[in-house]
Amino acid sequence: MKAAKLISIIALVGLSFNVMAEPVKDEKVATLRLAPLDVEMTPPAMQKVINSDVRQVRSYPMQPPVIPHKIDGYQVDLKANKCMQCHARTSTGHTQAPMVSVTHFMDRENNFLAELSPRRYFCTQCHAPQLDAKRLVENDFVDVHTLMQNSK
Repeated sequence: MKAAKLISIIALVGLSFNVMAEPVKDEKVATLRLAPLDVEMTPPAMQKVINSDVRQVRSYPMQPPVIPHKIDGYQVDLKANKCMQCHARTSTGHTQAPMVSVTHFMDRENNFLAELSPRRYFCTQCHAPQLDAKRLVENDFVDVHTLMQNSK
């Protein structure tokens, strides 16, 4: 048993020396970069945020709603949460913004809290504004509603 382990270790060490001794070939590595590392590219223009204030349909159950407006300059940190100016329970009447879900007022043990749960405080952790941009990758996603209709 010990001899077999010793032989396999010697074989691995010998193989590693053989691999290290091979000369490096001048081959190009496949990459997603559009320019060499030593060239500073001009970044593409920023895409415009869809600012329609129209709720978008969710594509799957439990999907966080997307943000239908610009959030540039919104302060969301330990000191303030700009989102809650419109989406808090007390503000939805005059802002007409949807109130945050009751799940955002629950702790890990599903106990209801008087204030927003700390684990749900940073809105952009789950919710994102949508950009008016072309798709970079083709997508054949079908939402649940369409999938259910096609299965009938």
